[in-house]
Amino acid sequence: MLAVLVLLAGLLDGGGRHESSRLPTATAPPRAGAQPPDVRPLPGAADFASTSRPQRQLADWAGNLSEELNIPLAALEAYGYAELALERTRPDCGLSWSVLAGIGAVESGHGRYGGADLDSTARPEPPIRGVPLDGSEGVRLIRDTDGGKLDGDSTYDRAVGPLQFIPSTWRTWGRDGDADGEADPDDLDDAALAAGYYLCDSGNDLRRAEQFRDSVLRYNASGEYVQQVLDHADDYGKRSRELLRKR
Repeated sequence: MLAVLVLLAGLLDGGGRHESSRLPTATAPPRAGAQPPDVRPLPGAADFASTSRPQRQLADWAGNLSEELNIPLAALEAYGYAELALERTRPDCGLSWSVLAGIGAVESGHGRYGGADLDSTARPEPPIRGVPLDGSEGVRLIRDTDGGKLDGDSTYDRAVGPLQFIPSTWRTWGRDGDADGEADPDDLDDAALAAGYYLCDSGNDLRRAEQFRDSVLRYNASGEYVQQVLDHADDYGKRSRELLRKR
């Protein structure tokens, strides 16, 4: 994961991409994960704002998978809820929670990078920050764009939170995924929903191999990165289906 954090400059930044000669070797799209049960409210529901962390509605579903997949319960709830939300608002995208989990695994070990713990509200403690994007070897130069408000650095930008958004990208794609009144990149509920909308904005169908690859390359333009996400997503999808089939 550290190697990925050193390459933070391409995360969710359509303007500057890491070029890589290594392209994904796998040609199949990731195996979709065991589908979370339908829940309400979801974004757009009239009573959404009055609901306390709607992701908790998926506690039973996530609880059957969390330990075996080594994904914190709150993270799995966040990924599953984001799938359901995008299924309603962007059904042609074909986003599965397992793809978001693949990204979360590579970016921060689902909010556990550097010894952090993901709490029951899907926030890592301590907060996760990337390296300064100061133009040093392997890192893009991105001078401060937010006055240090999100990343605590008023000189250079840093990637923020369990899905490693840079401040300028969060400004465009940030979402309040848990109805607490704030779009917070340190909150995996918010970050998972934002990442889903970013991936689906490409107009691609993530169930198709090449379109999946192209969408994840927008997230980080590295073939090695795409392969890592694909491997995790396919593994989570396969194992989750097997686990729930045995129960």
